[in-house]
Amino acid sequence: MKAVTTSPSSPSPAPSPAADVDVVLPCLNEAAALPWVLGRIPAGWRALVVDNGSTDGSADVARAYGATVVHEARRGFGAACHAGLTAATAGIVCFCDCDASLDPGLLVPFVREVLDGEADLVLGRRRPEGRGAWPAHARAGNLALARMLRRRTGLRLHDLGPLRAARREGLLALSLDDRRSGYPLQMVVRAADAGWRIAEHEVPYRPRVGSSKVTGTWRGTWHAVRDMSRVLHEPPRVRAGGG
Repeated sequence: MKAVTTSPSSPSPAPSPAADVDVVLPCLNEAAALPWVLGRIPAGWRALVVDNGSTDGSADVARAYGATVVHEARRGFGAACHAGLTAATAGIVCFCDCDASLDPGLLVPFVREVLDGEADLVLGRRRPEGRGAWPAHARAGNLALARMLRRRTGLRLHDLGPLRAARREGLLALSLDDRRSGYPLQMVVRAADAGWRIAEHEVPYRPRVGSSKVTGTWRGTWHAVRDMSRVLHEPPRVRAGGG
């Protein structure tokens, strides 16, 4: 199975599609980054900020900038993402980090591709911009996982980045149950097992605001790789068609 990879053809995204779209933004102490992120949500889309136990007033900032706040007491990236997915009501659900490293406006062509039936899951391949945008240990861990993913599914992806879009019903049907760092990978693995068409496009990746909760250290990266390695050892699921 081969994933389609392209680079952006234009620095400016196309106008946002006239569609019902929710953007899930997992959040843990991102008050400083939220204004930038929420200010770039495409017009007509709904931002779902999933507060995963912030102590810096992130939830209040999110509300002040027009976002819907979802509270998830169980710590973990996957727990926050899945809480957002289950709270979403739109036909298309997108995911984006809440640390200002990725511009949610870049999701516009992703959504259009899903709506046009060209792909079932669209992922962003991060292209670092600026010093410190993507530490060497994080890149090494990502490369190792991409290779393991290829052996497991045949997908020729280069990145397992957090910027992505798919149909809500399809995502729920994947029955994702990882609630830690393995959640993004489990989504891709189970989508591949179900025969989804998966596309990958380059997106600029900026230095994040604040410190990373997952890949900011070698220890955090190791735990993430361990979680994801566990996902890769799941037995293949029954093929159930596209998203």
